[in-house]
Amino acid sequence: MKQMNDTFLRAARGEKTDYTPVWYMRQAGRSQPEYRKIKEKYSLFEITHQPELCAYVTRLPVEQYDVDAAILYKDIMSPLPSIGVDVEIKSGIGPVIDNPIRTVADVEKLGEINPEQDVPYVLDTIKLLTQEQLSVPLIGFAGAPFTMASYMIEGGPSKNYNKTKAFMYAEPQAWFALMDKLAAMTITYGKAQIKAGASAFQIFDSWVGALNVQDYRTFIKPVMERIFNELKEENVPLIMFGVGASHLANEWHDLPINVVGLDWRLPIKEATERGISKTVMGNLDPAILLAPWDVIEEKAKEILDQGKDLSHIFNLGHGVFPQVNPDTLKRLAAFVHEYSAR
Repeated sequence: MKQMNDTFLRAARGEKTDYTPVWYMRQAGRSQPEYRKIKEKYSLFEITHQPELCAYVTRLPVEQYDVDAAILYKDIMSPLPSIGVDVEIKSGIGPVIDNPIRTVADVEKLGEINPEQDVPYVLDTIKLLTQEQLSVPLIGFAGAPFTMASYMIEGGPSKNYNKTKAFMYAEPQAWFALMDKLAAMTITYGKAQIKAGASAFQIFDSWVGALNVQDYRTFIKPVMERIFNELKEENVPLIMFGVGASHLANEWHDLPINVVGLDWRLPIKEATERGISKTVMGNLDPAILLAPWDVIEEKAKEILDQGKDLSHIFNLGHGVFPQVNPDTLKRLAAFVHEYSAR
């Protein structure tokens, strides 16, 4: 094993670090030519089912960009087939589900995940990375119950989540039953990732910004408290992140987590003025990565200056997209390390 760089873990726990650690959401894949070559031959599903290949895709950005953490390459949909949801990732569309949830009977039909039997390839990839290949921490992750439910109810991606919200309001009993099933899946899946070697865990709630604060408190927060309380027993830093959900940042701050992820809409300075005192992660707008370097540097400085007296992990306010030049990400990681060196 190489010498471990634990700067990211220390920042996540609110400890002092020599510089601001950095990693990028969706750093594995998409914008990397090596990854695109692999994708000509294999689908996402096929890559994640081959531990050697999946580990390679996961560690590639660490080697290329010199970031301070790796995030497991896989999709939030990965655990759903094991509980009885037929999901297919369709090119240009995203996840499509042929048996959407419509009634409480549909919820009751859902099974339970047994990670060692159902997703052994995920655990094997983690072991390979953490026991042999990485010199930085590996972040495991899962999709949050609201986001998973929205795919399961809508049958695929949605712009407004009307069916999901209608189900939540009209069928509260079925909704909470679904939340319980998804919480159980997330906890079991998360614990298995941590046991296999993941040293931090992030929950992505991509679509929860569609809810207002009151609905979040009523329909979502109790299930998130349950998930994080259970995962907390594993003693690894826990991260919460969602997109377009700045109005929920304080709700997340209340959860038993270590790190509040911010998208690009909520400046770090404003988050701290609103009372967020835990480690913050973020939050360069990924679109800025397509701008000239002097613009990128200026925007990165602003974020680092706002985070310099706090516990801060530098990241993007959402994922890297395919048009981004990998050299830009490498240069940005070096800049973040250099500029923030204390």
